[in-house]
Amino acid sequence: MNPKDHWEKVYSKVPADKMGWYEPHLRLSLNWIQGLGLVKDAPIIDVGGGSSTLVDDLLDAGFSAITVLDISEKALMSAQARLGARSKGVTWLYGDIATIELPRERYELWHDRAMFHFLLAEEQQEKYLQQLERGLTPNGHLIIGAFAPEAPPQCSGLSVRRYDTVDIESTLGPTFELKRCRKDLHVTPGGVEQMYLYCHFMKVG
Repeated sequence: MNPKDHWEKVYSKVPADKMGWYEPHLRLSLNWIQGLGLVKDAPIIDVGGGSSTLVDDLLDAGFSAITVLDISEKALMSAQARLGARSKGVTWLYGDIATIELPRERYELWHDRAMFHFLLAEEQQEKYLQQLERGLTPNGHLIIGAFAPEAPPQCSGLSVRRYDTVDIESTLGPTFELKRCRKDLHVTPGGVEQMYLYCHFMKVG
């Protein structure tokens, strides 16, 4: 099953608030984002954002140039339904990160808590990095949350790659300067513990 079909099937079967990744509020991401000192109209993209509530909280915080990208149309529709009229103030991108055409040097913040650890093949990672380098402004910020070594080897029926700080820094390469990392334990709605590694990078140049 290709990734699109997999995620459409998952979102068809499981309510958003029962997904393994679900949190009512992504407090660590929000705290880090608010600490960056971005202006409220700074372009932000949430990659693999799906039906995550991050967009709700960013709107509540006053950010006005938010893009949510996901491969699942059902996930995006779920988020749009939840937001109601407010969804019209968000840019919704439906597509595969490997092939979608993103604007060059558009985003001042690239957030990803859902996608990177599912990219197992080197080719997938390279395409992701090409999009990241293309889409992020010079000196733009990357906040990424990936499964840590202590986390389970699978999520939502798919295998994941688990990262420590050295692994994620070497995978992203010299274009991205590491600012900080910390681990954060997430407990799924079903009670499964998933240790995440959160890192903040800045694009060099």
